[in-house]
Amino acid sequence: MSGDDNLRGYRGFTRKKLEEAGVKIWSVVRVINPDATYEGILLPRSELGDENHVVLKLKTGYNIGVRIKEETVIKEIGYSPGHYALPEKKVEFKPGMPLVTLIGTGGTVASRLDYRTGAVIPAFTPQELFSAVPELEDICNLETVSLFEIFSEDMKPECWVQIAERVAKEINKGADGVIVAHGTDTMHFTSAALSFMLKDLSVPVVLVGSQRSSDRPSSDAAINLISSAIVASRSDIAEVVVCMHGSSNDDYNLIHRGTRVRKMHTSRRDAFRTLGDIPLGLVANGTIRMLRDDYRRRSGHRNVTVDHKIDPRVVLLYTYPGMQPDLIEHVVEAGYHGIVLAGTGLGHCPKTIIPQIEGAIKEGVAVAMTSQCLYGFVGMNVYERGRDLLKIGVIPCGNMLPETAYVKLIYVLGHTKDANEVREMMTSNMCGEITSRELYNAYTILQGGLENL
Repeated sequence: MSGDDNLRGYRGFTRKKLEEAGVKIWSVVRVINPDATYEGILLPRSELGDENHVVLKLKTGYNIGVRIKEETVIKEIGYSPGHYALPEKKVEFKPGMPLVTLIGTGGTVASRLDYRTGAVIPAFTPQELFSAVPELEDICNLETVSLFEIFSEDMKPECWVQIAERVAKEINKGADGVIVAHGTDTMHFTSAALSFMLKDLSVPVVLVGSQRSSDRPSSDAAINLISSAIVASRSDIAEVVVCMHGSSNDDYNLIHRGTRVRKMHTSRRDAFRTLGDIPLGLVANGTIRMLRDDYRRRSGHRNVTVDHKIDPRVVLLYTYPGMQPDLIEHVVEAGYHGIVLAGTGLGHCPKTIIPQIEGAIKEGVAVAMTSQCLYGFVGMNVYERGRDLLKIGVIPCGNMLPETAYVKLIYVLGHTKDANEVREMMTSNMCGEITSRELYNAYTILQGGLENL
């Protein structure tokens, strides 16, 4: 369909009704059905949509679909062409305020809707977000870097290295904190990677995103950015953290350690949870409240380094009933150097794949075991299956999250391929990825005893 089509995405009966009414995309229309009347801006239709509805943007900012019938009357009452760009705003430097660098990588915190497909696509620059979130000016001095604009599901380990190197550069130049704007789908992978790669951190590194795109009234982008700026500029943390909504309301954000956090819901604004532990703290009404004190503190030095040696030839496999042995064989034949298994229960797998796992280990492939339960420790000495896996050389990963173990094995194999050294590094707690025990209030429902969770 032509790019200058005035009724892009509309077909069949509905398109005919719109043409008869003399309206086009961005017309302000009144749609009169026997049972209700609607007014809004006619939006381009998703190319995957049906032929019986129009999509209107209401004054409230929400988009709705309205069914078009034979008796439907459509009238044009105005025209409002779509404009998505916000004016870029250069923030003036304010002496005495902390300096925070915001590194943009794409993702929902800097996105708009693509009405052709109905998908969310990267669009807003960080500078445009300063226009949209003026509260940032009262929190800190801001500098922005647009590193790249990609969906987080398209991130590669090499991207983690680029982000880490830029974070270190900004800190060593004098930034009092760094915010990394990131898509939410794989934010916990990146937060883990930065935790392992960034050495001698002296300031907070805060990953932030949003579950709802910036053009939606229910967007969490603004509050997440504000809270992240507060953490980056005012907290005494010197670790990699994720700062996202703590509840489905707008009352507080949680501060999660980068190696213990995971996205636990597809669409809720409070999707991110610290698992098997409690969050480091929270931000509410502009104030930080720490929930624990076992974290690295901010310092004045500016000699952050990046340990960027990695080996991306690692796979993450969930075990399941009926898992076929040739799956492990294919991984080995493809030249992978590491396998992270998300086993059932205490760290188990079907006995049918044990010979292939043993064969992989004999070929020099590191095999590490986590639990797909997400909560609790692998306990491979408890049952016979676990003992069999330990006997052939599978590495138990404590209560490390599967995604964190995947990232860590990429990091570890970048440093050594020696089986004993790999085992030693994987079973050692480097950045809080393995805890000595799980607190009674560290289960999903409680999250440190916070209300509304």
